[in-house]
Amino acid sequence: MTVPSQAERLLESEPLMAHLGTCADGRPHVAPVWYRYDDGVVELVTTGRKLANIRENPRVSLSVQKDDAGKTEWMVTLLGTATIVEDEGETTDARRRINAKYDADPEAYADNTLVRIEVGSTTYRTY
Repeated sequence: MTVPSQAERLLESEPLMAHLGTCADGRPHVAPVWYRYDDGVVELVTTGRKLANIRENPRVSLSVQKDDAGKTEWMVTLLGTATIVEDEGETTDARRRINAKYDADPEAYADNTLVRIEVGSTTYRTY
């Protein structure tokens, strides 16, 4: 499924925090992450519980919302399937792209692993 062009523009617009939803022991586990969206695929680099959850169940959600002084301007929720990419070169390249988006040191989070999410469905709304 394709992501509507307006939702794509919102996802690509600025470096906002996303919330990644995974499943842990049959319960939701939600954690903030940096991400990069490009042509129907979300990239993020992570470690720890989020990565372990994805290894056990690749079905995930990602929610991004922009607020101004507590008032929501827009929101996008993506449901999809995550793939863990064990290739060090691909992970390094993705980490640098994500860190550039958030104006972070290109080498920050060097121990994290690349996860790509293929989007299955999208919900979005502007206010």
